[in-house]
Amino acid sequence: MLAAVLHRLGEPLSIEERPLPQPGSGQVRVRVEACGVCHTDLHAIRGDWHAKPRLPCTPGHEICGIVDAIGPDVAASRLGERVGVFWLNRTCGQCEWCGVGWETLCPNQINTGFGVPGGFAEALVVDADFAIPIPQTLIPLEAAPILCAGVSSYKGIRETEAKPGDWIAIVGVGGVGHLAIQYARALGLRPLAIDVSDDALALAKSLGVERTLNARTDAVARTLRKDLGGVPAVLMTASSAEAIRLGCELLRRRGTMAIVGIPPGDFQVPTFDIVVKRFTIRGSIGGTRQDVRDALDLAALHGIRAKVETQPLVAVNDAFARMEAGSVAGRIVLRPNASAPA
Repeated sequence: MLAAVLHRLGEPLSIEERPLPQPGSGQVRVRVEACGVCHTDLHAIRGDWHAKPRLPCTPGHEICGIVDAIGPDVAASRLGERVGVFWLNRTCGQCEWCGVGWETLCPNQINTGFGVPGGFAEALVVDADFAIPIPQTLIPLEAAPILCAGVSSYKGIRETEAKPGDWIAIVGVGGVGHLAIQYARALGLRPLAIDVSDDALALAKSLGVERTLNARTDAVARTLRKDLGGVPAVLMTASSAEAIRLGCELLRRRGTMAIVGIPPGDFQVPTFDIVVKRFTIRGSIGGTRQDVRDALDLAALHGIRAKVETQPLVAVNDAFARMEAGSVAGRIVLRPNASAPA
């Protein structure tokens, strides 16, 4: 099968032939129809984080495809099922975090496209319990971005504890942010969008935000404090320390910022305001299997769709270059098999 493989951190992916994987006990093989390209993939191949991918590595964790083979102990009914594969490839199921429904915090988790081969390939294997059925009303190109960008925005919004009718500032209207706007509206919130790109803010307007602000040209924090007294919730999808500092300035008393985008380095926090104004700054890492199901169901019910550009697998390095340059509106989705149905 064809796969895009990382052999050394910081180098381009190599397009090469790899053996077709065979499912083991409790596993299914998924023929990939579509796989989204995520900033997490970019950070991983550059080696930006303390944790590094297991090399050689086939990235990709926004995967939609068809189960075409099953291992022992998997129901035959799963053959032919359209499923999604996401960041969590498997967890231990036995630690304290798995036991209380926080499998995203499992210290023994294995991640798709990081610890085991991912979706930048024609096929992959995954534990059957982590192959999530796709609602019939979603086609692969629509479903793939929900498996990370969608669930990350949905879970991040939930982490802010915003209530229906609350304002929520979406900082960064990219692959995650433009979906976050749609999820926020579906959850009864009032999203406002902040970015440094007029094109991104125009996209936000088209998605129904009530207000947009350009962080380069507008006095964002001063304006929102004057007009609204600050906002109770911030979803930080931008991955820079500067953006996170701005997010802190936007919060009103008892406000909560959930951080989805991870900057390459650390950042300083306003300790005085955290204490005196009772700010909460909270990390949000992807979602559990139930979060994925919820995000998919909401997308199907409310017509939440990513702005998608499709590319063949062989264009993966160009996709990363454009992502680094900030020239991707929405989400790039790779189609390893050009003959697969959309």
